[in-house]
Amino acid sequence: MKYEILLAPDAIHDLKRLSAHDRGLVRDAIEKHLRHQPTLVSRSRIKRLRGLSKPQYRLRIGEVRIFYDIDKSEVHILAIIDKAAAEKWLAEKGEQS
Repeated sequence: MKYEILLAPDAIHDLKRLSAHDRGLVRDAIEKHLRHQPTLVSRSRIKRLRGLSKPQYRLRIGEVRIFYDIDKSEVHILAIIDKAAAEKWLAEKGEQS
């Protein structure tokens, strides 16, 4: 099954702030990991976030974290942020389940 990738306005802004190299890595990772199997949890890449209803998942690409939700055949990317800012972002924007 092929998922449609939708970026929130904040995620688009986050993507533009990344270096060209990191933007390329993020785009490649989105296509590779989120286009076909966004729920495939792995130790190194995709993590299902516990205790949160939003965001549901996190994808790790080096020092960048992508937080996203899945709704039927759509992947909603909420944020693309640096590892150092991830905990603060989750505390501010994450919704407890």
